[in-house]
Amino acid sequence: MTPGEPLVRWDWIFSHLGDVGQRLGEHLLLTGIAIGIGFVLSLCLAQLVRSWSWLYGPITWITGVLYTIPSLALFAFLIPITGLSRLTAEIGLVSYTLLIMTRNIVAGLQAVPADVRESAIGMGYTDRQLLWRIEMPLALPVILAGVRVATTTTIGLTTVTALIGQGGLGYFILEGILRFFSTPLLVGAFLSIALAVAVDSALVLYQRLVTPWAR
Repeated sequence: MTPGEPLVRWDWIFSHLGDVGQRLGEHLLLTGIAIGIGFVLSLCLAQLVRSWSWLYGPITWITGVLYTIPSLALFAFLIPITGLSRLTAEIGLVSYTLLIMTRNIVAGLQAVPADVRESAIGMGYTDRQLLWRIEMPLALPVILAGVRVATTTTIGLTTVTALIGQGGLGYFILEGILRFFSTPLLVGAFLSIALAVAVDSALVLYQRLVTPWAR
């Protein structure tokens, strides 16, 4: 940033609107894939805990270790194996969602009252019907709370994937730092925050629509 240059150059923003839209789409795609895969894996892990409760400790320990690994260190470890690819980015992003969503799914399922389960079993529900028709709907508020935390966290972490060439809004932050140019840096930071707030608000609205009893 040269002396006398404004903090935000609006001419640069208006001339790069197409690029902004593209990077925003990349950011949403990376986040969506990570949350989708992370949720499926977390649901499978929660099912294992539901069947064998002694697995809860080892699973939370392993996912907790993955959660504590710094993102740059994890990417540096993965690059020799998977290269500067979207797979590298998604492995890192998915690993950070597992602890949050697994714990919330397990907590939600465990919070279902025992008498409700017994009544469903007495009515002839199978294990699969009990899970999807009784336990999951009742656990949904807790599960969605975990999805919200994981999603906003992933939106923030996705900006780091720009360091391995995966774009997203982190591209502008990285460009601003490398060029000492405040406009793209602020655009990337502001849109990342705005995206996290918008997606979280959308998830809150969805939660209120599907769980009106939990308001």
